[in-house]
Amino acid sequence: MKLLAIANQKGGVGKTTTAVNLSTCLAAKGKRVLLIDLDPQGNATSALGLEGTDGQSLYEALIGHADIKGKIVSTRFPGLSMIPADLDLAGAEIEVARLDDHLTRLREVLADLSLETGFDYLFLDCPPSLGILMTNALAAAQQLLIPLQCEYFALEGLSKIVHLVDQIRAINEVLSIGGIIMTMYDARTNLSQQVVNEVRKHFPSLVYQTIIPRSVRLGEAPSFGKPIIEYEPNGAGATAYRALAEEFVQRETGQIKFVNGSTAQ
Repeated sequence: MKLLAIANQKGGVGKTTTAVNLSTCLAAKGKRVLLIDLDPQGNATSALGLEGTDGQSLYEALIGHADIKGKIVSTRFPGLSMIPADLDLAGAEIEVARLDDHLTRLREVLADLSLETGFDYLFLDCPPSLGILMTNALAAAQQLLIPLQCEYFALEGLSKIVHLVDQIRAINEVLSIGGIIMTMYDARTNLSQQVVNEVRKHFPSLVYQTIIPRSVRLGEAPSFGKPIIEYEPNGAGATAYRALAEEFVQRETGQIKFVNGSTAQ
């Protein structure tokens, strides 16, 4: 099982949209995926239409009062399971901070998810802050996926999260940046392309070739409790996330190789 955190300390960059839709598209490709919603706001939970799941969050497992396996719920999508979020998770920011193992608590809890669960990928949808929950996610993950909005201030935020990864490696030496996913791309503006070019110049092997477009439908879908491949299966957003899932699998299987900073298949 590969454990990946999807994180960016800046909100509104398409982080949860990417977590939900990448997970769903991978499940549609036959992968077994577990998505853990670590954000007390529960946006990933509601985006998959999981209502009435109070008490099912990771909160009790984090403070040692429950088994994590009992928190896993099925979704209506074959191959995709979830540990939803609720407001109790906000309390974890305080209570976990009091524990001696406060930086690695999540890693220890996730260790209870043995191979018998059969998941190919476990995604952690992190809150948009540099608090205990996000730090724990990075301390537990093998790789970090960074959704990055195609706007100027995204570049400043990227440098901060790269610096944070370097710091976290003191307690999680296996953590690496698995990729940067450019989101909210607006083809009508020069700025979007300039940002993409700038990020690719500095991180040539990390930036995914697939770019997620700015889309009204992508913004609407969560309010209906649906991922984009269900809400508008033939639209630009669904096409982009299917392509992202395909590129993700190719990277994981080594079908995409990097030559002089560019990608080749």
